[in-house]
Amino acid sequence: MAKSKLEYIWLDGYVPVQNLRSKTRIEHDFSGRLEDCPMWSFDGSSTQQAEGGSSDCLLKPVAVFSDPGRKNAYLVMTEVLNPDGSPHVSNGRATIDDDDNDFWFGFEQEYFLWDPETDKPLGFPAQGYPNPQGQYYCSVGAKNAFGREIVEEHLDLCLDAGINIEGINAEVAAGQWEFQVFAKGAAAAGDQTWVARYLLERTAEKYGIAINWHCKPIAGDWNGSGMHANFSNSLLRNAGDRFIYDKVCEAFSVSPKVIKAHIDVYGADNHLRLTGLHETQAIDKFSYGISDRGASIRIPIATVERGWKGWLEDRRPNSSADPYKVAGQIVKTVKTADVPVAV
Repeated sequence: MAKSKLEYIWLDGYVPVQNLRSKTRIEHDFSGRLEDCPMWSFDGSSTQQAEGGSSDCLLKPVAVFSDPGRKNAYLVMTEVLNPDGSPHVSNGRATIDDDDNDFWFGFEQEYFLWDPETDKPLGFPAQGYPNPQGQYYCSVGAKNAFGREIVEEHLDLCLDAGINIEGINAEVAAGQWEFQVFAKGAAAAGDQTWVARYLLERTAEKYGIAINWHCKPIAGDWNGSGMHANFSNSLLRNAGDRFIYDKVCEAFSVSPKVIKAHIDVYGADNHLRLTGLHETQAIDKFSYGISDRGASIRIPIATVERGWKGWLEDRRPNSSADPYKVAGQIVKTVKTADVPVAV
């Protein structure tokens, strides 16, 4: 009788930034299919999700991937439920209203490889700073690119797991990298991004390196880390008219309440990153523009060249944001856009 390792992954209840948690379950003759992943539970009193007197929380499997880093193993992304089966308050996946998977998302996940011994990014000397940023973006060479072996191993693991990772690159600051994940369906994009994050944490762990998801871990003239959200639905993919894109973008700034609703789920400490510098718009302003990386929302030039049929990029989400909550808020706002019913 074959035995398989199922690594159940979930998000804890810590505020303002949730952490990944996981534990292994052994199953006999597991098919590899989501429908054959059993419901499980965990001690929520140890993860800020329940009181000790009533500590059980449920783990509902929502996506399953091969686990190429272990023998006979699978990665099972789950969402946290209360004992009565209702979504736990920490469950960002439950905020997504995209039942028909009409929304497509591509997340550009930036992060720093972090040396626990120096408490600095890889590539930073124990004392002082490396050369100013500029030479590190999409770089090569031991003076410019730090931790490539971790990044390459992570890429291979994601591909072997079946995650739709679309690329990697060294980013603007020393020790800073990025991977991109795309999926059709807002929830699926969140599932894949979280599992990719999990694999990155576990891979770096082998090398004694941590992952720093904070949006501005190095003060001063160093780029922060974002998680730019590229998104579309059938309206944007088939628009053929700038007017529709203007209306969708305007929906994101129709009131201070809407702007705040986005910023509230776009990651902790975002005021440190959204300063109007380093390819960002200021957190207290909203703008959109064609090919403008200093705007809140960028209209990609490819969208324009395709006759206004394509996608938008919200550049405000930061590296520690929950992709489920980001997608959920974007879906909600796009659905309020004041566009003709006939479109």
